[in-house]
Amino acid sequence: MSIAVISEVQIAAAHDGDAELLVTLKYDNGGTTLVTLDEYAVRALFDACGTTVPEDLIGASWEHVRDALIASSQRYAGASAT
Repeated sequence: MSIAVISEVQIAAAHDGDAELLVTLKYDNGGTTLVTLDEYAVRALFDACGTTVPEDLIGASWEHVRDALIASSQRYAGASAT
């Protein structure tokens, strides 16, 4: 199984003007994937990695990114559509 780690992070503006974090995952075969994290996912990722500095995320496992995305999406679970 291929293991991916965070190789690069960038702060960017979302379409609504809020800050997002662009995380590049690098696989052991050299491939890369760009993942965009919203503010909620970024907080979850920072907590999981024990940091508040984006650059400190470099080298962290892709699993932390996956878990942050799950946490972000689950905040809407059970919310009724209006």
